[in-house]
Amino acid sequence: MRLKGVLITVTCTALAVLLVIGLVGLGTSSGGSGSGPVRLNLAQMRSQLADSPTALQSLHAQAGRILDGGLPALHARLAALRGEPVVINKWASWCEPCRAEFGIFQRVSLARGRAVGFVGIDSSDARSAAAAFLRNYPLSYPSYFDPSGAAGVAVTDSSFTPVTVFYDRRGRLFIHQGPYPDARKLEEDIERYALDA
Repeated sequence: MRLKGVLITVTCTALAVLLVIGLVGLGTSSGGSGSGPVRLNLAQMRSQLADSPTALQSLHAQAGRILDGGLPALHARLAALRGEPVVINKWASWCEPCRAEFGIFQRVSLARGRAVGFVGIDSSDARSAAAAFLRNYPLSYPSYFDPSGAAGVAVTDSSFTPVTVFYDRRGRLFIHQGPYPDARKLEEDIERYALDA
């Protein structure tokens, strides 16, 4: 009976240790994968990207802004970025999967913003809600206001959010439907679809 009690105690202790290790690992992997929000303000983001190529500096100068002009303005911006790799993320403040991946886009756009142009499309959203959301979760790049969702559908070929579009230097595109689970996966897709040309 005594041996049985010791075995039960050892087993329970081992399970508790494994549970704690698993929970610590979960917390570390979500923070380490870059899923949490960035705690930098717009000025700090711009400063971090100050030595970007000229074509990308115009994006950083409009960091965190919601731009008007819809699809024509977005097409003009893409024409100005021709020859640069570009990542376009369609999002909305009401979209929970978009909100879940926002920290990922904050981090990766800061890490890759000197080599890749990032652009957002705020689709089917209320401007005031989007602006309030961006105050809490600033981006190092601008987003185009798309209240009807038409521009987002035209660019992403999808009415769903989030959707991410990758253009390489030659203008070839790849569309990723759905949210990114971590920064590593977004980084892999940038390497594969935007930079590997």
